[in-house]
Amino acid sequence: MGGVVTLFLCGDVMLGRGVDQILPHPGDPVLREGYVTDARSYVELAEAVSGPVPAPVAPGWPWGEALRLLDEAAPDARIVNLETAVTRSDAFAPGKAVHYRMHPANLSALTVARPDVCVLANNHVLDFGRPGLEETLDSLAGAGLRTVGAGRDADEAFAPAAVPAGPGRRVLVFALGAPSSGIPPDWAATADRPGVAFVRELSAAAAEGCVRRVRRARRPGDIAVVSVHWGSNWGYGVPREQIRFARTLVDGGVDIVHGHSSHHPRPAEVYRDRLILYGCGDFIDDYEGITGYEEYRDDLRLGYLVSAEADTGALAGLRMFPLRARRMRLEPAGEQDRAWLRSTLDRVSHGLHIGVTADGTLVLETGSTGGPA
Repeated sequence: MGGVVTLFLCGDVMLGRGVDQILPHPGDPVLREGYVTDARSYVELAEAVSGPVPAPVAPGWPWGEALRLLDEAAPDARIVNLETAVTRSDAFAPGKAVHYRMHPANLSALTVARPDVCVLANNHVLDFGRPGLEETLDSLAGAGLRTVGAGRDADEAFAPAAVPAGPGRRVLVFALGAPSSGIPPDWAATADRPGVAFVRELSAAAAEGCVRRVRRARRPGDIAVVSVHWGSNWGYGVPREQIRFARTLVDGGVDIVHGHSSHHPRPAEVYRDRLILYGCGDFIDDYEGITGYEEYRDDLRLGYLVSAEADTGALAGLRMFPLRARRMRLEPAGEQDRAWLRSTLDRVSHGLHIGVTADGTLVLETGSTGGPA
């Protein structure tokens, strides 16, 4: 058949807490954090550094410039890690320092970006218990959104989402969550309990189990994506077990590994002509104005446009559009910010070479084959 299939991938889309408060139908702002007890405090932090947020904002406000860029790119599938419960529940999960929820009436702030798959295998989807998860699943299904990585039982949680991508073609998306991202082990879905698609360790056996599921589901012409929530919030180092796990997936036939959990972009790798993103960084959140990790420039965000050969799944190209969070909205990143992102990705992804186009898009240069140290 020839041609390419292009996917949009990004990291954490966190429409809860402070973001929920600026939308037209904010939920209860009560929080149970050590220092913050009202979600509106996160709006005030952002306003203190960037200026007033005109709440209530339109549903597309948090996405800002990303909506135009997505429409121009017209990817075959849009895949996001939705890191928030969509619920009215007040059943705060015990033992957690942070809880994210958005009111179901604010779902237009998600649907405005037209995601084809919402990954739910993360450490916030059960912040309001299993009833909160079930309301999340119902809300997303009611809005016509595909989900992957969480479900009413293990079969549903581990099942892939399939996105049509042209005649005889599909994008198959699988999702897993690892304990290193902060997912409590008792959130794991079982045969008779809702939860997430949880892997207790990033072992060869766990990777091979995922490969078996991919092989059972895929058909000729499919592009297979495994989306993994793993790792710490900060830092550029990639643990050896993540590298082994990702490469085992590729060895078994996976075309793209979509890693997330870190609050800033981590290294990327081209392995056997397949793309591995070890951490995409946050895309939408309410962290503006929070200090302590300025060296990582978590105000800068990347949207990834990954093109794969339709016949083989091999990487055909990678473009990244750089954005900056300001007033709780994504704006175009300036020239200096783009240069910082480019040099940082070059430095941490050893052997990969990032160029920049006339319009400021970052691109993976032909022949790049490196990855994390």
